[in-house]
Amino acid sequence: MKLIDIAIENNVHIISLNNGKVNAISPEVITQLNLALDDAEQQNAVVILTGQPGMFSGGYDLNTMKKSPEEAMALVTAGSTLSRRMLAFATPIIGVCSGHAIAKGAFLLLSCDYRIGCSGTFKIGLNEVAIGMTMHQAGIEIARNRIPINYLSRAVINAELFSPEAAINAGFLDLVVAPEQLMKSAHAVASQMQQLNMKAHHGTKLKERQHILSALDAAIEHDALTTKIV
Repeated sequence: MKLIDIAIENNVHIISLNNGKVNAISPEVITQLNLALDDAEQQNAVVILTGQPGMFSGGYDLNTMKKSPEEAMALVTAGSTLSRRMLAFATPIIGVCSGHAIAKGAFLLLSCDYRIGCSGTFKIGLNEVAIGMTMHQAGIEIARNRIPINYLSRAVINAELFSPEAAINAGFLDLVVAPEQLMKSAHAVASQMQQLNMKAHHGTKLKERQHILSALDAAIEHDALTTKIV
């Protein structure tokens, strides 16, 4: 079943989540995302990751999360590993937040190199604590990497959700535009990114993110051994 859409324009790979009303992140979605990233990497292409109008992603697939603690943890591990891959990806990944981005949806934004949102009555943030989940260690590390210290407790411990405009200061977005300008702005940023020397981009990325990548490796292993999903 096709759960993402892929379009290629001027060697920019546009990956759009297309998994129901909330664009839930399921094991199958992660598999298809990884395959799409494989192709982009082989083509040395800039990536745009987006959702559907009004919804980037509402987070992990609840049906999977409710099946068993083992399947829930396997999904979380796969999602953390995907974020780790995105943070170390060979070419720029532009997150284009087309609406709400909650929980793993917000973590995907935190894993992109540049993030564009659209104005509107949308919410962006990490609601795990509000719905009774203790944040996994990998999630905390991803949040620490991009969320300013004065917003970290608000976002992670207090599960505060932010408007697109407030999400800039909170570290989830870099730019907010009108909905009708969203993809035009994304392509403009992608065009700028294509002017980079990709070898230098990747090498510098790995150096700059050495700490978060090492911390994520340890956190993913720690979560798999110790975390209980409740």
